[in-house]
Amino acid sequence: MSHLPPYTPETLSRAEADALPGATVLEFGANWCSICQGATPSIAQGLAARTGLRHLRIEDGRGRPLGRAYGIKLWPTLVVLQDGREVARVVRPQAPEDVQVALAALAD
Repeated sequence: MSHLPPYTPETLSRAEADALPGATVLEFGANWCSICQGATPSIAQGLAARTGLRHLRIEDGRGRPLGRAYGIKLWPTLVVLQDGREVARVVRPQAPEDVQVALAALAD
């Protein structure tokens, strides 16, 4: 699978993200971002090997509170959460392995 749905406007607060159970990847980016578009196949391939993973593609931008709460500066950025706690982060992944290394921080 090398295609992912578009980034959607944020509908999650930081408190709600902190309360998410299990394994979650928050992917911050923008639909018009060429770097995000270029990274999408690597992200999709990196995530494909992991089952039971919640993946939220969140449209980020100036003044968006969730991205600011996580200190997002470059797109795409994937924040890996285990039970709402950040355990890893990958900024501008170049290959599926970059994503898989971050996912390795999750508890099995």
